Amino acid sequence: MYENKDNDSPIAPELIQWYRIHKRDLPWRHTADPYRIWISEIILQQTRVAQGLDYYIRFISRFPDIVSLAEADNDEVMKYWQGLGYYSRARNLHAAARFMAEKYAGRFPKTYKEVLGLKGIGEYTAAAICSFSYGLPYATVDGNVYRVLSRLFAIDTPIDSTQGKKLFSGLANELLDRKNPGEYNQALMEFGALHCLPRSPKCNECPLSGKCLAYAEGQTEKYPLKQTKAIVKPRYFNYFHIILEDKTWIHRRNGNDIWRNLYEFPLIETDREMNLDEIQKTPGYKELFTGINTLYIQSIPYVCRHVLSHRIINAKFYTIYISCSGEHLDAYKCIENSSIGDYAVARLTESYLEKVWQDILSKK
Repeated sequence: MYENKDNDSPIAPELIQWYRIHKRDLPWRHTADPYRIWISEIILQQTRVAQGLDYYIRFISRFPDIVSLAEADNDEVMKYWQGLGYYSRARNLHAAARFMAEKYAGRFPKTYKEVLGLKGIGEYTAAAICSFSYGLPYATVDGNVYRVLSRLFAIDTPIDSTQGKKLFSGLANELLDRKNPGEYNQALMEFGALHCLPRSPKCNECPLSGKCLAYAEGQTEKYPLKQTKAIVKPRYFNYFHIILEDKTWIHRRNGNDIWRNLYEFPLIETDREMNLDEIQKTPGYKELFTGINTLYIQSIPYVCRHVLSHRIINAKFYTIYISCSGEHLDAYKCIENSSIGDYAVARLTESYLEKVWQDILSKK
C-alpha cells in the first residue's frame, strides 16, 4: 500500500491544484465557522449539493448560530427541514445545539473528541469540521474518497466490510496533507464528486492517472467493491384526509419508525396493497370511523411512491368528508384545513397537498 514516512502526501499537490481551478463556489467554503460547516455537512450527508444549497441558505437565514437553533421549537426546526428526508438529522442537530448551548455556552467545541461526542456526528463529520474549521489533521472518508482511493490503489477489499473500513481509514490518514488538511480533504472529496465519477470517470484528463493502478489495469469502473446490498422492503400506507367543514385531523409520528416528529393524516398501514373496499373491512378502518357519518369518499385515491434506502413506501391518500366526528378522532390533533401548511410533513404528504388538496380548494 502506501506508507507516509515524511508527512508529505504524494497526491496533495495535484489534487489541490485541480481543486483551486475546478471547485464549486459554495457558501460554506467561504467560512471557517464550525457551526455553518456543521450545518452544511449534515445537510449533505444524504442530499445532493444542488438540492441542499437552497435548504442550507434558508436554514442558516433562520438559525444563524447555535443559540438560535437551540432556542427554536422542535416543530419549526422540522418544518425548515421538510423535504430533505432522513429527519433524524434534524432531530440530532436540534439536540446537539441545545447540548452546546448548555455545556459550551453556545460555542462550538474545538477538539476532535468533543466534536465527535455531539449527537449525530460520526467520524467523517467530526473530521470535516475539525479540518475545515481548525486545520486539525483528521482525514475525511466519504463515498467519494472510497472511490478515489480504491481506484488509485486498485483495492479489492469491500468498502462496506469491517476490514475495508479500517483499511481505507488508515490509508486516508496516511495520505493526508498535514500541512493543509482542510483544503486537501475538500479537494479529495470534490475530485471524487466531479471528476473521478462512479460511471465514465474522466481518466483521460486526470491529474492522477499516472499514479492510478485501476487506470493502468483498464478497470476503473470495477472499483470500489461492496460485499452486501441492502434488502429493500415495500410498505403500504393508506392515509385519510378527513374533513368536517373547515377542520381536519393530523397527528405527529412517534416511536423509532421513519419520519418521527413529522405530522400526517390518520394512517392505516396494510401488509399488502388494498383497494378501498378491502381497507374498509380492516379493524383499523372500522375503529377509526366508528360513530362517524361519512358524506363522501374520494374513491379514486391520490397514489404516490417514495423510495428510501431500506423501504419503498407505497401510499394512497383518500379525501373524506364527514358530518360529525367520532370518539377515535379525539386521539388526533384537530386543525383548520387552511393551516396544514404550517406543519412539517413527509414528502409524500407534501405532494398530496400540492397536487390534490390545492386543486380541490381552487374549485370551491
